[in-house]
Amino acid sequence: MPDRQLSKEDVETIIARIREELARRRISRQRLADDARISVSTLEKVLSGRRTFTLATLLRLEDALGITLRPVPSAGTRPAPERLPVAPDELGNYVRAQAGWLEGSYVTLMPSFAERAAISAYRTDILWDNSGSSLVFSESERADSGSMHRGRVAMPNESGHVYLVTSRHGQQRLTILSRPTREGSMHGILATIHSGKGAPPTPVAAPIAFLPIASGARPVFGRISQGQTNYARYRALLRRTLDDSFAVLMPI
Repeated sequence: MPDRQLSKEDVETIIARIREELARRRISRQRLADDARISVSTLEKVLSGRRTFTLATLLRLEDALGITLRPVPSAGTRPAPERLPVAPDELGNYVRAQAGWLEGSYVTLMPSFAERAAISAYRTDILWDNSGSSLVFSESERADSGSMHRGRVAMPNESGHVYLVTSRHGQQRLTILSRPTREGSMHGILATIHSGKGAPPTPVAAPIAFLPIASGARPVFGRISQGQTNYARYRALLRRTLDDSFAVLMPI
């Protein structure tokens, strides 16, 4: 909608709605400006009424907030703007429009806890859960089927990372991932509890990598030992996690 079609009442309504969303989601104006790819100076000026809304600015703010700000023409009473589900504050206050790029299926790689130098490759699916208003993940195709996890996905804007969180009867498991590389892979670190044969459960941290599964692809899953198909490729991708400092295991 061009600037000239916005009435004074429209502008006041848009400003009030943006301020309401900032307060409700407890996010700063700087964060909103970053998400909308506009300067914080521009945001401050339009919210104070010192600058009119351009169509580009409105579209970017709508995309960042995941809501409709522009008035919808109607013959009768104007309907209230659509309010999209927002993930809980503890998960980052994101909406599906902001997080949709993460939905899909991934080959997940991590060192095998059962065999030295082997790689554990399994499937992780990430999708939107309407009932919980957030992304959720679930694992499958694991060699150790008893260790399959599922949980919720956090995406706080401040860190720029993705967090996969499992909480089961108070026991926590956390995966922290970078945003995708140019090739689409995500790398990070896994923190969990490992139960060895005859040994008590022990906290452990390990590098981890997520590779998007292309349509029609048939990736290799399971425990991948040296010499097996895809071992060299999987190991190189997993090594990149540490070699390129996507995650750091601090020495002492």
